[in-house]
Amino acid sequence: MEGPRIYFTIPIFGGINVNETEVNLLIVTLLLLVVSLILTHKMEKIPRKKTQLLAEKIVITIDNLVESTMGKRYMAFAPYMMTLFASSVFGSLISLVGLRSTTQDFNTTLCWALVTAFFIHYIGFKSSGFKGYLHSFAEPIAVMTPINMIGIVTTPMSMALRHFGNVLGGSAIMTLLYSAFAGVSSMIHLPIPALQVGVPAILSLYFDFFGGCMQAFIFCMLTMVYISNVGPSDDS
Repeated sequence: MEGPRIYFTIPIFGGINVNETEVNLLIVTLLLLVVSLILTHKMEKIPRKKTQLLAEKIVITIDNLVESTMGKRYMAFAPYMMTLFASSVFGSLISLVGLRSTTQDFNTTLCWALVTAFFIHYIGFKSSGFKGYLHSFAEPIAVMTPINMIGIVTTPMSMALRHFGNVLGGSAIMTLLYSAFAGVSSMIHLPIPALQVGVPAILSLYFDFFGGCMQAFIFCMLTMVYISNVGPSDDS
């Protein structure tokens, strides 16, 4: 498997390469914008259109998930969680139409993880104060400070690698399967690689659709858990 192809270079600052991932991210962003405009077009106080009912159902589902996982105190994170989930799902599903998944690029998942890391430390400083948050790294005992400090780096790295690795692994498996079935079709002298139709397509649907949705959900759940753990609970 190869990395994202470079489509063109912008001749500024010594040359800025625009690669396949960046173009596909733009496509995903535009697609999400179009979907959002369709779902929210001419909304009414009393919903009657199916698009508005679907939009409200999505918002309610995300709000309930954030409230049950993080608590009412963190409801402001609901739009971020929806954006993160939709970007991840659509970024993975574009492979079904022949485009390279944006989540196959480690830079994509790392950027999401770094944004989550920023929120983790922002909420920690905001809720405990500068000294209080720094003191939390010495809990439960001072000797744990170096290990807890390492977590500043390992938390976003583990999130990024988990998402990236699972999507890339599924893509690698499908590439090997398609190659294997094409080879078998050639060995038995089929006029077309008929064996590439059927089982590989079903497996591709599993890895691209189910696997992509599952990884997006896990990434969002980890984000909510990490953020809510450093801040105060609703009971405090």
